[in-house]
Amino acid sequence: MTDEKLTDEAGRLLALHRYCALDSIHEPNFDTITGIVKDLLGVPICAVSLIDRHEQRFKSIQGLDIDGTPRDQAFCDHTIRTREAMVVSDAEQDERFADNPLVTADDGIRAYAGAPLTSPDGYNLGALCAIHRRRHDFTPGDVQLLQRFAKIVVEQMELRTLAHRDFLTGTLTRRAFTDSAVAALQQLDSAKRSATVAVLDVDHFKTVNDEHGHPVGDEVLKAIADTICGELRDTDLFGRLGGEEFGILFYATTKAEAFDCAERVRRAVEGMVREGLPPVTVSIGLVSVEHSRDLAKALTQADAALYAAKREGRNRSLFGGPKDYLAAA
Repeated sequence: MTDEKLTDEAGRLLALHRYCALDSIHEPNFDTITGIVKDLLGVPICAVSLIDRHEQRFKSIQGLDIDGTPRDQAFCDHTIRTREAMVVSDAEQDERFADNPLVTADDGIRAYAGAPLTSPDGYNLGALCAIHRRRHDFTPGDVQLLQRFAKIVVEQMELRTLAHRDFLTGTLTRRAFTDSAVAALQQLDSAKRSATVAVLDVDHFKTVNDEHGHPVGDEVLKAIADTICGELRDTDLFGRLGGEEFGILFYATTKAEAFDCAERVRRAVEGMVREGLPPVTVSIGLVSVEHSRDLAKALTQADAALYAAKREGRNRSLFGGPKDYLAAA
């Protein structure tokens, strides 16, 4: 059977950017891992490589003073295309790499072993790799060690994302949502496709807190977040913007598709039944966005559309824009 996650490049890039791992390089936790692997395998170079759209970025690298390479030169770009580790004993004799500038350079790569960094949802984000400057046969034990430490790298990335998660709902924080949305929209910039940003707010949430208490209000927010997550695609982004307000980026959608998604979310919340929690509804404002540079303006317009929806009676989705608001119902 075909492993769809290995060929879903758009989904892979979104998974990578959800970790916000490219905003800083050479963090101590990852340097510790590459240092240990380098010593255990006796190699001169060890790296945690992340494969972005056009480049390879090193989250950590020992034995070489560079931050990245073009993607088309990256050995790790081949590693992420499989579930198994990739081993190259002699790059000069491998037709995939014999003419690679990283191989033909003075003191270049001669032997390579890399284990993919696989996210919990099945996307290969990059690789943990060990590199020799001379021909070398990596043993099965070497490969197994790389694979074990690759899992530790991913665990560290997962732990790192906790700082980008809202403590109550588990959704992205406002900063993580906007950063991830900008990265996602940058991918669409070159593809000339659009997305839709939505801002949603819980209707009469103050009444929930006043009548049932803040602990119940917190449980309502968690239940809403869980319900909405169950309605979104892997490629959509979801974050808490503050208080009872949330943001969604419907990725690579037409207005009609985004409106259908928003209505599905709205109906799911309206039909949510949780023991001990009062029934609630949400209002949603939506705006199409075509460029990453327009995200801040789109969020403002979506927020305005949200409050227009509230003025029209709440528990509805409404499309907005620079000049007017059009209900897509």
